[in-house]
Amino acid sequence: MTATAATERTQPGFSRPEPDRAWRAEVRALADQRDAVLLAHNYQLPEIQDVADHVGDSLALSRIAADCPASTIVFCGVHFMAETAKILAPDKTVLIPDARAGCSLADSIDAEQLRAWKREHPGAIVVSYVNTSAEVKAETDICCTSANAVEVVDSIPADRPVLFLPDQFLGAHVQRVTGRRNLHVWAGECHVHAAINGAQLTAMVAAAPDAELYIHPECGCATSAVYLAGEGAVPAERVRILSTGGMLDAARTTGARQVLVATEVGMLHQLRQAAPEVDFRAVNDRASCRYMKMITPAALLRSLHDGTDEVHVPPQIAERARGAVQRMIAIGRPGGAE
Repeated sequence: MTATAATERTQPGFSRPEPDRAWRAEVRALADQRDAVLLAHNYQLPEIQDVADHVGDSLALSRIAADCPASTIVFCGVHFMAETAKILAPDKTVLIPDARAGCSLADSIDAEQLRAWKREHPGAIVVSYVNTSAEVKAETDICCTSANAVEVVDSIPADRPVLFLPDQFLGAHVQRVTGRRNLHVWAGECHVHAAINGAQLTAMVAAAPDAELYIHPECGCATSAVYLAGEGAVPAERVRILSTGGMLDAARTTGARQVLVATEVGMLHQLRQAAPEVDFRAVNDRASCRYMKMITPAALLRSLHDGTDEVHVPPQIAERARGAVQRMIAIGRPGGAE
């Protein structure tokens, strides 16, 4: 398949046929030649998800990157994810098919801003969402993902102040669940999740009153979902604040016929595969991350063929960041920190 054909299949509004078998075979053959494992985030294009060795959320993929025996990791996601893989596996070659695939949330705080914030709160424990740069992770005590953010904060002594960054909506969720008053939250956001708002959710709930709600805690509508449950508009047991991995777990056991999903729309592919009998509908069907969608079939093929784009993290930064990421991975693991 030509690069042009691969790119065309990913354009908005383009009716995608089944992924080209020749493309898939070439991707797998090149991966074998490079001794490469293909990791894909749940927000990737369906073609990328379907050809990957592993698909998951940030926590699951971080654990795989730390443990996998392959000499090369091809990370189909955004740049901070590939950086995290390099931090965990410094001796491996880490490729991202398009190095321009950034993250608005990661860009909402830099290392100098974090150092200034730390000076304002001496003695505080810094908890950084994994959606941050390597430089920010190097200034961090412990990282977290949306899957274990509550557990991470609960693992910190109650009398220690916590600086939680960069996502204000995830921070508000953690604060609500833990009841922690000494949790300071940075005012950052993912532009895609923040745009999934309470008005959209309320309208969808009114149109589908029997549906379950799966809400990613980065969403601007997360507080509205809790409010709707509190007001009785939706039974509380049908409102689930979940990471993308948690959404998949819930989908496999749900008895609902319809689920309203508030997160990036790439997640619908995995949900529909996990429970094809359920009608999964996006709360905002335009909630698509253009950075995630930069990892096209053509870009993946080029990366495997040419070895582009390789991700590098300065050794001194990686060394300082590694402990924070490893502590994140340990939280919730059998035998890990609780």
